[in-house]
Amino acid sequence: MMISLSRWLITLGLAAQRFNIRLPKKVKVFLRSLLARLTKDEIVSQGIEDWSTPLFARQEAVFNQASSLPLEDDIGYFAAGKPLQTAYGVSRPLAKGNEAAPRLRCLLVTDSLDVGGMDEVVVFLARGLPRHGVGTAVLHASINGTPDAVPTGRLGRLLLEQGVEAVELAGADGAKWLEAWRPDVISAHCAPPWVLETATQLKIPYVDTLHGAFNLFYMDSAAENERGRQLAGIVAVSDLIRRQYLHRNPSFSPDRIATIPNGVDEERRIPRSRNSARARFGIRDEFIFVSLGRHCLQKNAYGLVTGFADVAARYPEAHLVIAGRVDDAAYFAQVQRLRDRLPCRDRIHLRDHFSDPAELLAAADGFVLDSFFEGWSLASMEALYSGIPVVLSDVGGAFEQVGYGEERGYLIPNPLGDPLRVNWETMRDARFVSQVNREALVDAMSSLIENRAFFFNARERLISESAARFHPDVCLQSHARILMAAASGDLTRKQSITHCQTT
Repeated sequence: MMISLSRWLITLGLAAQRFNIRLPKKVKVFLRSLLARLTKDEIVSQGIEDWSTPLFARQEAVFNQASSLPLEDDIGYFAAGKPLQTAYGVSRPLAKGNEAAPRLRCLLVTDSLDVGGMDEVVVFLARGLPRHGVGTAVLHASINGTPDAVPTGRLGRLLLEQGVEAVELAGADGAKWLEAWRPDVISAHCAPPWVLETATQLKIPYVDTLHGAFNLFYMDSAAENERGRQLAGIVAVSDLIRRQYLHRNPSFSPDRIATIPNGVDEERRIPRSRNSARARFGIRDEFIFVSLGRHCLQKNAYGLVTGFADVAARYPEAHLVIAGRVDDAAYFAQVQRLRDRLPCRDRIHLRDHFSDPAELLAAADGFVLDSFFEGWSLASMEALYSGIPVVLSDVGGAFEQVGYGEERGYLIPNPLGDPLRVNWETMRDARFVSQVNREALVDAMSSLIENRAFFFNARERLISESAARFHPDVCLQSHARILMAAASGDLTRKQSITHCQTT
């Protein structure tokens, strides 16, 4: 009886959510919490598709979820030596002896250190900055911390395995540890307010990092003006994010906010053989679209699946793989139910986070991300770095990555039309309706299929071009320059770097 009641409540709640029924705030908050709990329990009991089986159950498919290690013909596997297998995926430790003598100590602080794009940037900086004279440690400033300060997130554990000092602490314990470690400068990535308060008390320069528009949705201009006075400077991961911040906080000096697009960590991106990757997943002649991103409203999987249904009706060989951690169980349930109602449901694969994205990208024919907002998508950048053409909605960093023309794929309008209109309310209004960019999305995905041979032959060009455009040292040098300038009290926009050319 309880099971049937639970499922009835889920169905009722999802229907109310899908039709955007307006309820009093207290009722809405309670029902949203109840729905999230019920749908999370349902996902746990029924299970999101994991990676214990290939995408296509064929006799020749070979797949090992536990390791996903490359087969013997994969480029770079035996040449590089056996890679370190971690919760993040295949990884190589930093080469020894290539670090510059540290000129300052930088503490990277973040509120998340598991599998997200921002989390990966923190790891990238922590591992790479020592090569440019900046010693690092990482503080995961979580809500409750851990009793022994040992990180619980997957990327936090990876840092420890690779010899990078990392702790997970909260509030007073975190402040005490920060004071004892005593950095010369702090690089913050969505850090909680107590970190800035502690840095201000200790007179430690604090450089904030804006990873996306979500930082700006509910910004109180007066409060941010006051907060901005305590910052040594700001790094924005795209020029759109930089401009959005200055629009909302016009009192902040433009000379103190720099644009540094993210780079690709080459040491964690071992090349893959396309043929062996497709064989492991059981792929033959199918056209595989891959979308890597958490299952949540921001990534707009509902809009993507809706558009893909039109593509699938035209092209029977088309398949869509959406892989990521379930951050919003109710939203994932909506996408799952939409998928199950469609004639092409067997060609839409909703899967859990995949620990080795390079392998999945090697098997793909195209990458698509129809997000409402991004700061600078690592997933799409890595797709280009793997030689895969992309379809990206107009979000932060998308234009810089795709550029003019159609050589790298297609830039389509934002699901809301104007990316400056994006906030949680406008996203909720648009999440389950036909979105304004649907036709452009369908046309762009269709063009990738129709021009399959062209993009296949362009893979080596895309790889070579992207290796230069997204080279990790350009990003790392830019961050090192900013942090050193902040530590010396001389941060101006002369250090601002936009290293990803769009032409």
